[in-house]
Amino acid sequence: MNADWRSLREELRRWQDAGHDATFWWRDDDAQDATAQLDRLLCVAAALGVAPALAVVPAGATAALARRLREVPQIDVLQHGYAHANHAPAGEKTMELGAHRTLRTVSDELVAGRQRLTALAVACLPVVVPPWNRIDRCVLEQLGQYGFIGVSTFAPRDSAVDAQGLTHVNTHVDPIAWQTDRGFRGEAAALQQVLGHLSARRSGNADRQEPTGLLTHHLVQDDSCWEFCDRLITETQAFDNVTWVTARTLFGTD
Repeated sequence: MNADWRSLREELRRWQDAGHDATFWWRDDDAQDATAQLDRLLCVAAALGVAPALAVVPAGATAALARRLREVPQIDVLQHGYAHANHAPAGEKTMELGAHRTLRTVSDELVAGRQRLTALAVACLPVVVPPWNRIDRCVLEQLGQYGFIGVSTFAPRDSAVDAQGLTHVNTHVDPIAWQTDRGFRGEAAALQQVLGHLSARRSGNADRQEPTGLLTHHLVQDDSCWEFCDRLITETQAFDNVTWVTARTLFGTD
């Protein structure tokens, strides 16, 4: 599959020809404070007319962030774990919401995180975004008991709603090259992620109802990353069968 802007337009035309609507959504991770990088995210989103969901780290969330978010009520807030702290032993993949501590400890932190965001007057959807997109099944199975209704990680979902009644809406496109220099992974590689998920949805090899999710990290993105995100949204918005959907709609809280 060629991964360029022309191939993206061709893929979206295939969706049109099949009579399907192609949905997208945008999640941005790791917010803790009101920063210049956050303002850039909000300005880009406003200019494009798309409302990203902001995954906020409760333990580090500041009053300044809360004040800034109250100025942009169209932005949905999701709970990004508790402290974005790794509790996995050396040699294992980083993980906060794992089985490395007692289930009670992990659950208590998530509840405390939700309470902290509420105390800051941050209107947060009851949705967990696990740090590093990893959550152990034993933790996942407990989320509903504590009032959470959904979870968002990375990679195509197995089902829209799991056995515990949690709604899953994941992301699929990450423009950052985390394994190398943490710069932009490149236009072709990023578009490959977009095309791969869109094509799998259209062909029935992935859940067609799960929107293709753009994952950004405003604190570390370089100009090339931002330029890619801007163009991706602009290119897709040129099609009348494309909709960028908000998190509140996807998780049923609208």
